[in-house]
Amino acid sequence: MSLSLSPRRAQHASGVSLPAIDIMGCRVNRVSLNDAVDQLEQWICAPLERVRFVVATGFHGMWEAHRNAEFKRLLNGADMFCPDGIAPVWLSRLQGEPLCGRIPGPDLLEAFVGRAHEKGYSSFFLGDSAETLAALEARSQAEFPGHRIAGLLSPPFRALTPQENAQIVETINRSRPDVLWVALGLPKQERWIYEHLDRLRVPVAVAVGAAFGFFSRRVRRAPEWMGNYGLEWLWRLATEPRKVWRRDIIDGPRFLAVALRETLRARASARRQ
Repeated sequence: MSLSLSPRRAQHASGVSLPAIDIMGCRVNRVSLNDAVDQLEQWICAPLERVRFVVATGFHGMWEAHRNAEFKRLLNGADMFCPDGIAPVWLSRLQGEPLCGRIPGPDLLEAFVGRAHEKGYSSFFLGDSAETLAALEARSQAEFPGHRIAGLLSPPFRALTPQENAQIVETINRSRPDVLWVALGLPKQERWIYEHLDRLRVPVAVAVGAAFGFFSRRVRRAPEWMGNYGLEWLWRLATEPRKVWRRDIIDGPRFLAVALRETLRARASARRQ
């Protein structure tokens, strides 16, 4: 399906652009995890007529954007691009414009739920399996009772009809959440949000990948030290080989070769100027 995309600048409620750097043609925001949650809260408190669109991705999304110009325009149209993974962090250091650090989707979700528990914000969860959503709801109610779950929906694992998509949007809008979390897998989740930006009536929509499984604790997460050293991919390959083998074994080395070449070339060009 072809999308009509128009790039938009990420802005705070005050109108000030979020700091960002260019990595392989993607505008990645230089924000910390706390900055990102603060920004979500600002957008909830000062909503616009349109949805604020947030993506959290690392090499997977950047590699897809490298191969697909349309998807790159989609990512660059987001209001906030959180660097999920160590790859953009390392590349930003090579460029001499270091990011604050990685912001994994599961960390962003958990940090927001913690804030929502304190402030009474609400979420709608779209994606993953019914079993994962039930476990997610149980954990949220037990540990973060102040966080209101406005709705949970596991759509069929197939292409949806226009009528089904319209019904999903209507269900979300009727529940009036502060944040819509979408976990349909990349690039489907980003495309779904972008295709429905004009019809969704929520302050913020976040494409968050596998975060539901981690938050629900149905999927065991890599130790923090592995993520900090860029080894989380190895953990996921060992624990979910059928799901990630192609991405990690085939796409990962290809991305690394292209990313290093382009980053070093850009750095050399900047030195000559």
